[in-house]
Amino acid sequence: MDLFDLTGRVALVTGSSRGIGRAIAAGLADAGATIVLHGVDPDRLRAAHEAFADRYGAGRVASVAFDVTDAAAAADGIARVERDVGELRILVNNAGVQHRVPMLELDPADWDRVIRTNLTSAFLVGREAARRMIPRGRGKIINVASVQADLARPTIGAYTASKGGIRNLTRAMTAEWAAHGLQVNAIAPGYIHTQMTQNLVDDADFNAWITGRTPAHRWGTTQDLIGPAVWLASDGSDYVNGQVVFVDGGMTAVV
Repeated sequence: MDLFDLTGRVALVTGSSRGIGRAIAAGLADAGATIVLHGVDPDRLRAAHEAFADRYGAGRVASVAFDVTDAAAAADGIARVERDVGELRILVNNAGVQHRVPMLELDPADWDRVIRTNLTSAFLVGREAARRMIPRGRGKIINVASVQADLARPTIGAYTASKGGIRNLTRAMTAEWAAHGLQVNAIAPGYIHTQMTQNLVDDADFNAWITGRTPAHRWGTTQDLIGPAVWLASDGSDYVNGQVVFVDGGMTAVV
């Protein structure tokens, strides 16, 4: 399946030392990509790097740590990837945080932190990647959104706003960069069982609501996101641009 072969392509996945980002990075590596892992916790990033090197070989994995919310740091991070690893062909903007509190009690500083981490980072890192990709006439950018790009529920107002912003940032990037050979799309996961959502899985009432509200009658897994990510990173999606692919077990398709 040559359309989905990523052999020799360099892929940076932000926030990939654990969870969804790490699973997507592994999926891209399984398809042949050379992976650049990213994280802010040095111990966790080191452990992920060692695990990937053991599995795929030291020559097919690198790691970089930089603040995705800082413009200068993002520019330096992308420059280091290109200098030390090679031409960046694939960027997955996955870094993100959650903050659960009613909006009437939400500290503006926490609002700003969520928006910066989830949305502004995708703009900053995506822009730096595009500066390199556009002159070469090729590149794939995948932004990680959420079902909260279209839906909302109480206590996660900042997160919901950030993921709605990811949806339209993806469209804005497409409007400006598609003519230069870039494909920019988003994956919108449903409720995925990760360390970040473990407390929700453990809540019997919430767990029952999720399984009842989702036509597939289960939580998603990080493995469910790998196929869509590989497709959007590959030549198989060369005429797909500005789209949000919902990977949610049907949640957003029903009332």
